[in-house]
Amino acid sequence: MGKSIIEKIIQVHSDETVEAGRIVWMRLDARTARDFGGANVVKNYQTHYGDAPVDERSKTFFTFDLVTPANNIPYAINQQICRDWAREQGVRVFDVDMGIGSHVALEYGLAWPGSTFVGTDSHLNILGAIGTFGQGMGDKDIAFTFRSGKTWFEVPHTMKVTLKGELKPPCTPKDLTLACLRELGASGALGQAVEFYGPAVDALDLAGRITLASMMTEMGGIIGLIPPSEEVLAYCRERTGRDDLVAIQADPDATYTREIEVDVTGMDPLIACPPKPDNVRPVSEVAGTKVDSVFIGSCTNGRFEDFAAVAEVVKGRTIAPGMVASVVPATREVYSQMLHGGVLQTLFDAGFIVSNPGCGGCASGHIGMVGAGQVQVSTSNRNFAGKQGPGDNYLASPVVAAWAALAGEITVASA
Repeated sequence: MGKSIIEKIIQVHSDETVEAGRIVWMRLDARTARDFGGANVVKNYQTHYGDAPVDERSKTFFTFDLVTPANNIPYAINQQICRDWAREQGVRVFDVDMGIGSHVALEYGLAWPGSTFVGTDSHLNILGAIGTFGQGMGDKDIAFTFRSGKTWFEVPHTMKVTLKGELKPPCTPKDLTLACLRELGASGALGQAVEFYGPAVDALDLAGRITLASMMTEMGGIIGLIPPSEEVLAYCRERTGRDDLVAIQADPDATYTREIEVDVTGMDPLIACPPKPDNVRPVSEVAGTKVDSVFIGSCTNGRFEDFAAVAEVVKGRTIAPGMVASVVPATREVYSQMLHGGVLQTLFDAGFIVSNPGCGGCASGHIGMVGAGQVQVSTSNRNFAGKQGPGDNYLASPVVAAWAALAGEITVASA
């Protein structure tokens, strides 16, 4: 019987027979903790393992991305607990200036096609964008991985999603992702891995693949795996310094629980309405809804390509009067690209607030929060009540968010 991509990845990292439904021990290529939960990882480690050294320092990291720099005392204390312990253990900290941990992992070659990567981030499955098995876990589990270099895991079953048709402007990878979410719903991939195929997927650049993989959590999936293109493989080889990287492919006779098709031919821009990410509708159906603020960023749409698309829409124009429009680059590298490529200047001239790299609106107390009665268009991945404050959040592409920033309302095109 053939194996799926996830079965093949885990098999390389396990001495047991790997098949869907079995619980196996899996070796890890990287394990991380972030500023949210990191201090608890340290405390759990000290409680259970005392001063014992971590398994491999070169594979163990902290990434600070949620509240960066700390804007409250609890976060400042927790971040310093992690720094102090990391110094004692000799492990690296990607500190508050670096950006979102999963994106930093891509840029610094800490993840690669076929590798295994765990941490305290519930969206670490974003690494499926390059064919990595990434997974978020609890504080105690991650403390164990720090000490042992491995974890147990139930091998997930796999479903196959084929995207038909060609994605055409003004639709973006976010619209493609929302189309998948509309088809699968919040639990359509529950507990499963998903393999994505089709011409629309093949055409995605790395930024677009990141967007698609980043919302598997919202579809209930363990991870969404996208076989890397030659462009993505070249990126990974350059970032890791390894020329032996190849794309892990499913066997032709791999077993899938479901095979579905999503046709994006002629698709119009989509938007996820409050209060759930899977409440997806065409933007035209909610056009005219007044908007108070716009947030562009997060692990879903925080790449340079996302901000370049916004800059193209707003160049030479200014946001609507009274609009609060904010931008948070995913990483320091992205910020540098914006700075040197002219995008930062364009967004600043249009009236956007541009913050330092990080998660931004996904973290309480940072840019992207909404007050009671406020309506926001966000490029993030979640719009549950209270996630970014008591107001209403609509999830959309950077292009749709840019249109809203200019018009002061949800619209199907810039005015």
